[in-house]
Amino acid sequence: MGENFIEGSGLAIQCLPLMTATTLDQWTQDTAPSLGALLRDTVRNHGEKVAVMIPGKEGFRSLTYLEFYARVARHAAALRSLGLQRGDRIAIMAENSVDWSLTDWASQCLGIVPATIFPTLPADQAIEIVADSEAKVAVVGTEDHRSRLSGHPGLKILTLHELEEIAGSQTPLSEADLDREIDLADPADLATLIYTSGTSGQPKGVMLSHRAMTWVGKAILAYLPVSKDDLFVSFLPMSHCFERIDGQILPISLGATVAYSKNLASLAGDILKAKPTVLLVVPRFLENIRDRIQDGVAKQSSINQALFRLGLSQGLQKAKGKPAPLFFLTDRLVGQKIRARFGGRLRLVASGGAALDKDVSLFFEAFGIRVLQGYGLTETSAGISINTPDRNKHHTVGEVLPGMECRIAEDGEILLRGHAVMDGYYKRPEETAAAIDADGWFHTGDIGEFEGKHLKITDRKKDLIVLGNGKNVAPQPIENRLKQSRFIAEAVVLGDGMDHCVALIVPNAEAVRTELGLGEGISVKDSPEAKALIKKEIDRINKTLANFEMVKKHALLETVFSVESGELTPSLKVKRRVITERYATEIASLTR
Repeated sequence: MGENFIEGSGLAIQCLPLMTATTLDQWTQDTAPSLGALLRDTVRNHGEKVAVMIPGKEGFRSLTYLEFYARVARHAAALRSLGLQRGDRIAIMAENSVDWSLTDWASQCLGIVPATIFPTLPADQAIEIVADSEAKVAVVGTEDHRSRLSGHPGLKILTLHELEEIAGSQTPLSEADLDREIDLADPADLATLIYTSGTSGQPKGVMLSHRAMTWVGKAILAYLPVSKDDLFVSFLPMSHCFERIDGQILPISLGATVAYSKNLASLAGDILKAKPTVLLVVPRFLENIRDRIQDGVAKQSSINQALFRLGLSQGLQKAKGKPAPLFFLTDRLVGQKIRARFGGRLRLVASGGAALDKDVSLFFEAFGIRVLQGYGLTETSAGISINTPDRNKHHTVGEVLPGMECRIAEDGEILLRGHAVMDGYYKRPEETAAAIDADGWFHTGDIGEFEGKHLKITDRKKDLIVLGNGKNVAPQPIENRLKQSRFIAEAVVLGDGMDHCVALIVPNAEAVRTELGLGEGISVKDSPEAKALIKKEIDRINKTLANFEMVKKHALLETVFSVESGELTPSLKVKRRVITERYATEIASLTR
């Protein structure tokens, strides 16, 4: 087993293939732990290490694994005092916090099944999940969350703070009692219900077993050089399987440290204080950071702008393996300052949840921040493929994890089979049978292809546009190119049955105002100067597309899409059906 070091930009990443397919399969079949057992093993091996960092007014305070486990035992006693038994459901609707994590781990130790709810969901959708999951108790983050669930009859609702108070008043479960509860769990038992985002139709409860969730955390070690010495910052929703598995279960299994961001408003400061080595992100996070950096540079002197452009150019040359003779200088003057925004210790950024444009990835790579794109779904326990530091192909989602099978169907759909696949959709046998065929292949709904061992996602099967002339168009790559413009925040490409592609565009109002010097009282949507600027950007991007892919007409929208308005899923994917219904008038104007 060789060592491979990647040098450059102050990075020295040791890549150790820690798990082979054979040993991983042996681990899965013979010794796969339940989640409670996984936590207990880590506490026994790394008891004095810092497990979590909790934000406060004076910075972070830390809990060791022994201290964290003691609080899990108190929370387990609190859940038991509420009358919850093995197999019962508990709904969790709250922003990230150590109390969210404690509630989850205590539930896993007792065999209670958390049904997670995105904290941004409106009342009707949140209540639907509570009802479908048959939750007896709901734990929420705020009084607003409580009010959203209050319409469900008979539901006992507590805030995380109230549960913490109950836990503080309880005698914690003894070590023997906790061991007994943990040992009752079978790795094949249901560990959680995670409801799909529902880009179309109603949310479905994905049933994930202990084995599936612990397997992914173990399998990823085959490709990622992470260890007990790493520090993760948690800010993506823990109600989503990406953060839950890769941002909680993975670091806990290693004996690493998880620092919780207080909220999105404090995220930049929390990252500076925590100084993470590993960061889990969604593409929108990286896009926003890149846009802010570029907007900030645009306000600086011409000399600084020229220096930034040189630094970016030299960094891109180096990232692509080409000569960059001035990189040593530009990296000190530009790259170090950008890395300092992330605390200065960041080694790896794992991006998932949606497609990441390779230019965004290369932008950060140019400044010494390695971004590795991965792929997975809620139904596959989050990531089943990821790029490796030494084999990073930015335009792909990496190599499939050992122990998983992947093949491309005749129509281009990606099919998956293996340990990470869900047990099914809760109480939906017909939909389960439609998703998982008789041979055990899960039909992802994504279109893709292999480039060697690397998997490429080209589009969503249901999103493919069929133009009036019969041409098939994948909208996502076009949308990603449009959003590469710092003047475009959102783009939705349409065209079914039309002669050509059209688009709904949400301008990046702040960037447009800065570029054109528009006052706050002037509508970006209606400004002739803004319209001309956006059209110029679309014309520029059209030159990079095939003729049938070009956006021939577009309409500007005033309001940014949001989860609250129902236009985005909780994982920030556009709900095309909602968009086409809501903006039917604007779309109709593009067909004339």
